[in-house]
Amino acid sequence: MAQPHELAALSGMEREYIRDRTLEGRESARKRGQGIGSASVTDDDMLAMALHLPDQELSLREIAARLVITKGRKKGQHPSAPTVMRMLREHDEKMAVAALAEAG
Repeated sequence: MAQPHELAALSGMEREYIRDRTLEGRESARKRGQGIGSASVTDDDMLAMALHLPDQELSLREIAARLVITKGRKKGQHPSAPTVMRMLREHDEKMAVAALAEAG
């Protein structure tokens, strides 16, 4: 009969094996050009609207409530506040990189 510590060791080894296979699968998908994760729900029109709404002194939740997803399974729904924040942050980062490229 197996001892509890032996079972725990086997369980740990199994977790490591699954983790390694998952990482290999993700890397293989990236090399084939396949995306990891769910499809993007944001688009340029949503970004333009989201960039305009903070001028009206609205919170992220209020901005998200005014935006509508136009494609995919979530079509017609509103994006979450974290999605709006991420979209705006990514836009700001792109603009900062572009500004540095122009200056340098």
